[in-house]
Amino acid sequence: MDQSDLPQNNWQLSERARKLTSSAIREILKVTERPEVISFAGGLPSPVTFPAEHMREASDRILRDAPAAALQYSATEGYLPLREWVAQRYSVNGATIRTSQVLITTGSQQALDLLGKVLIDPASPVLVETPTYLGALQSFSMYEPRYVQVPTDEQGLIPSGLTPALTAGARLLYSQPNFQNPTGRRLPIERRRALAEFAKTSAFPVIEDDPYGALDYAGDPLPTLLSMAPDHIVHLGSFSKVLAPGLRVGYIIAPEELHFKLVQAKQATDLHTPSFTQRVVHEVVKDGFLDTHVPTIRALYRDQCQAMLAALERYMPEGVSWNRPEGGMFIWVDLPAGIDSMKLLEAAVAQNVAFVPGGPFFANEAQSNTLRLSFVTVPPAKIDEGVARLAALIRERI
Repeated sequence: MDQSDLPQNNWQLSERARKLTSSAIREILKVTERPEVISFAGGLPSPVTFPAEHMREASDRILRDAPAAALQYSATEGYLPLREWVAQRYSVNGATIRTSQVLITTGSQQALDLLGKVLIDPASPVLVETPTYLGALQSFSMYEPRYVQVPTDEQGLIPSGLTPALTAGARLLYSQPNFQNPTGRRLPIERRRALAEFAKTSAFPVIEDDPYGALDYAGDPLPTLLSMAPDHIVHLGSFSKVLAPGLRVGYIIAPEELHFKLVQAKQATDLHTPSFTQRVVHEVVKDGFLDTHVPTIRALYRDQCQAMLAALERYMPEGVSWNRPEGGMFIWVDLPAGIDSMKLLEAAVAQNVAFVPGGPFFANEAQSNTLRLSFVTVPPAKIDEGVARLAALIRERI
């Protein structure tokens, strides 16, 4: 239904609400629901990886053994055994994570919103990568920050670029060190060490958003920033990419003084993340299930990534470049100057192919000749067909 078709009231909306706009990309991408569309657009995990039978068995046990507790209100901080599991999981490489640092959230998107609520005032500087995760920009923008883009290159954020002049007055630095959305970049170990050292003396928190860290194709993860500076890094994690996104279970690991404020903000938001889904997650993961399940996800995504890289090599014209990710779900494509990926999307959708234009991932100065491709929900034969169609459209515009 179009907005103009709705009954009209003379209600006074907040200034914040009046500034909200619908995403033009989302409107265009509604067509991806059609079965004939080959969509490289969604940042969705592959449903073939969802452990549905394990979920069913866990749900049965919970509803048999603890139905009242599972269906009742519970603590804002989260289900204690799940918080303990998270703390133990991250107590590696000499770091000790305390259960009192862990807050269970309703997905990691809520974690971003809570951080915005407790850290950002209107016009306060917020440091972000170039480009950065669109969902973080959407969440933080509700609190009206002034974005400052941090220098990056093909290896990700450049810690030496965090100069006093650039970071003055900042409220937070938001980063995705592992297989970043949208670029697929992974921050090298030397830069991780430098960023962790920066965090130890910084006047603001460094946010390490890490939904993709487990998805390295070689199964050889790099140390988290959290493990290098456990009392100075705010770490966001999620079960969406390793179990199922519909559960909406994520977590924040933060120093206790910030954790306390985050708990207060969550109490005002939703009281607590659903008791039942928290218990289901814990029941599934508590005995080491992820250690055998995640490698199957890695293998699937690695093969589909290779299929897309091969198709890009096969079909893309000269002047188009892309990265070769070591993990995660995305490939970042640079088009020749002068090609607007938003206009390209309209033409691609007409050919039943979809992707996400790169411009909206930039906080300030958008680079419109970029785009993001996701390969994890498309079988290899369809990947080849879709990339061929997209390459033909790009060739027409060179």
